[in-house]
Amino acid sequence: MAEFYSKKDLLFQLFENQNCLELVTFPYFTDHSEETFKLVLDAAEQISVNSLYPIFKEMDRNEPQLIDGKIRIHPKMKSIISQFGEDGWIQAIFSYEEGGQQLPWTIHLCAGFIMQAANYSASVFPFLTTGAANLIRTFGSKELIDRFTPNMYSGKWQGTMALTEPDAGSSLSDLTTTAFPTEKEGVFHIKGQKIYISAGDHDACENIIHLMLARIQGAPAGTKGISLFVVPKNRENGMLNDVLTQGIYHKMGYKGAPIAHLMIGSNEGCEGYLVGEPNQGLKYMFQMMNEARLGVGMNAVAIATAAYHSSLSYAKERPQGRKLTEKDLNKPQVPIIEHADVKRMLLFQKSVTEGALALLVYCGILSDKISKEENAQKKKEMHLLLDLLTPIAKSYPSEMGVQSTSAAVQILGGAGYTTDFPVEQYYREARIHPIHEGTTGIHGLDLLGRKVLLEDGLGWKLLQKEIQKTIQESQDVENLCELVKAFEEKLKKFNHGAAQLLFKMNQGPEKFLADASLFLEACGILTVGWMWLKQAVTAQKALEKGNPDQDFYFGKLETARYFMEYEMIKIEGLLPRFHSNSYPTIDMNKNWF
Repeated sequence: MAEFYSKKDLLFQLFENQNCLELVTFPYFTDHSEETFKLVLDAAEQISVNSLYPIFKEMDRNEPQLIDGKIRIHPKMKSIISQFGEDGWIQAIFSYEEGGQQLPWTIHLCAGFIMQAANYSASVFPFLTTGAANLIRTFGSKELIDRFTPNMYSGKWQGTMALTEPDAGSSLSDLTTTAFPTEKEGVFHIKGQKIYISAGDHDACENIIHLMLARIQGAPAGTKGISLFVVPKNRENGMLNDVLTQGIYHKMGYKGAPIAHLMIGSNEGCEGYLVGEPNQGLKYMFQMMNEARLGVGMNAVAIATAAYHSSLSYAKERPQGRKLTEKDLNKPQVPIIEHADVKRMLLFQKSVTEGALALLVYCGILSDKISKEENAQKKKEMHLLLDLLTPIAKSYPSEMGVQSTSAAVQILGGAGYTTDFPVEQYYREARIHPIHEGTTGIHGLDLLGRKVLLEDGLGWKLLQKEIQKTIQESQDVENLCELVKAFEEKLKKFNHGAAQLLFKMNQGPEKFLADASLFLEACGILTVGWMWLKQAVTAQKALEKGNPDQDFYFGKLETARYFMEYEMIKIEGLLPRFHSNSYPTIDMNKNWF
């Protein structure tokens, strides 16, 4: 049995709490079943236990190095990436005609969750390639598809997403990498630089294929003038393509996967191949970015889950002190899991990880439905709901994952601060997720400034409708009255506060969006509270049916109660800001710091 995640909980989320099997009613997925889904998850666990987890610490201790212009990574990654290719992981969600398995993205996402919990650094290589190949196959010409994707699917070639520049991180309008037309149609000379490119160079693959944003010479300013290019490190004839690795960033965590600084076209010799239409690059890239944002949420959940199980195991074994009511010092010490404050920290971790996992499974199923739904109105509504949930599903696990892994360190005490136990590594690795694929601040602005307002707030109304469905269902289940009452009370207060915040639109965008991150935080708590209400309903029904695994379901109910009592109450601390007309974050002068 894997020690870094709970298979029981993952299967509960997929098959009991939510019905992933409704996906097989779509023709694209019809060859699949509960059996095939479980076989895929078992295969993910097998590669995780046998190949990824054994080098989890090694990849952290022996981080990649830039030697003679080439990044060297852990020597076992070459065979592991090849294995991912041979086993069909990279193109699993693609069609049979492309050598794929027509696997729902939800199951692929959950297989990734297992691998990320085992070894986050090692897991990123194949999934980066999946995202890059998906852009080529979706928007590229047949020539580009035939030319690049087969070797990407096999694991011979690595795929990346090359967006960020020194002066254009989240502000892609300021992107300066330039594409100069040549005499060949669709072929451009690329010149510029990119930073923080995950797997941007390494020696485990024969070639690196960058999906790169650049501005064609003379294109409009801002995001409207951005195009997407395939930029390989090497051309097919073995000739170098003037993509030079200028440097490697040494990170606080997630060290096994290199992050490169690339110089493109320094010697005027870099060729890039236009994907799709000119000036549509950001639109194309957002396909990968939106999937990647949910992927980042899952990454964060996976790392926090591994930390939770590590601290849970320690708490069950570590003796320390006695019950507060026990005065006899001759009695043996009790495991620290007997102490209320340790249970509080474990409940916090369990509530964050299993609640966020439930939300991401919900989003995964929604994404799969959208991709195959033929009814235009249903598709539109589901799309708006997923758009609204995406910044929440990315940011809540990312921010709370840091706090959750911190609680794991705290449970281990001094031992948790040492490299003798894995929780300090999980803590370091968790910290990247509030930053990449859009910082929490960016997602707060996106949620409040855009997603909530789209189509006259239809996405927001749909979320409220879905929450009400769960409330209605819970009212028909015995023993949940207090839980439902606590949730409904916070929901009512939240909705009132959110309405007050929306009234501030009349005060201008700066004041309206000043507390967007706090609104995002409150939405995260509310949405995960909804997920815990759903889990409580499922657990209570299982107990009423006499399911023999009672400890598992009682654990779900008690964790749901914890979330309502300890986490939902945090919304009330945020609501006064939504009512307030005091803005120190705007009024503070930069010279006063």
